[in-house]
Amino acid sequence: MNFWEHHHRVQLAAQALRAGAVVGYPTEAVWGLGCDPFCLSAVARILAMKRRDASMGLILIAASVSQLEPFLKGLTESQRLQLAASWPGPNTWLIPDNGTAPGWITGGRSTLAVRVTDHPLAAALCKAFGGPLVSTSANPHGLPPAKSALKLKSYFRGSVDDLLPGQVGSAAKPTRIRDLITGDTIRPGA
Repeated sequence: MNFWEHHHRVQLAAQALRAGAVVGYPTEAVWGLGCDPFCLSAVARILAMKRRDASMGLILIAASVSQLEPFLKGLTESQRLQLAASWPGPNTWLIPDNGTAPGWITGGRSTLAVRVTDHPLAAALCKAFGGPLVSTSANPHGLPPAKSALKLKSYFRGSVDDLLPGQVGSAAKPTRIRDLITGDTIRPGA
């Protein structure tokens, strides 16, 4: 069992996420900012905090493949097996957007970035929330991602509604991003 699954801080953060909060938490390699992907105001806050253009799109993380199921409709069995073989783990995939994700998540693109995380706290947060979360590195655009909670705090000075305890995973770099259809590596990773 995952130590974090029933931790009171994770439960409180999940409740805050359902109310439109922005939460900071550790991921496989860096600290992340997360929110409910269907809450436009929370997503807009993250984009403003990061000074990130909405057209770049955002990654969704989940605790399990089943949490991503609505976004996977339309994929072939072979494509689903390819995703499942790489998860949980530091592998983010660009999949065809089937219209389930809001445009503010895809950035208006025809693809959606998804990952089943293997970080125990991030996975517990998704599980407690009851679905996938926006997950983006905790840094203003163009600056290095936060590798500690202290760095996250210095970047955002009180703008994050909740900051979970914990440590980043052992990955040296943010997750690899690959395109499921073309097989191209968009960003090399850990």
